Amino acid sequence: MDARLNLFGNPVAGKLLGHITSAVKVVSDSTLPAATQQLVMLRASQINGCGFCTDMHAKDAAYAGETATRLHMVAAWREAKVFTEPERAALELAEQGTRIADAAGGVTDEAWANAAKHYDEDQLAALVSLIALINAFNRVNVIVRQPAGDYQPGQFG
Repeated sequence: MDARLNLFGNPVAGKLLGHITSAVKVVSDSTLPAATQQLVMLRASQINGCGFCTDMHAKDAAYAGETATRLHMVAAWREAKVFTEPERAALELAEQGTRIADAAGGVTDEAWANAAKHYDEDQLAALVSLIALINAFNRVNVIVRQPAGDYQPGQFG
């Protein structure tokens, strides 16, 4: 199976993805916990049906030491006892921020207030930015039908 467009070989796509990747680096260098970042990227990718990003973030999280139990439970995090309250707040914000079209009004005040209880302003800025950025990556990959399954941890840097 081949992608509809070679994102890695096309100069326009390559330049755009380079800029998005640079923005993700700002988030990864923030004080938002790395585990939270991976969980958020994995959950948004699952919701969006992005196999490429789901594969990447599950493998990167496992490589960084995330447990198989937690990775398997991300899709059902509400019923899982393995996530901290801050992680649960981030996952809720990620879900609501990803499913904007599904809910009139977007992200609820309750979800925002819960996240704000656990994260400072810089971490919230990083979290909001990460949710937006992973959704952009997901959409590009889903549109071009980027094949999934071959990603190796650290492949892109």
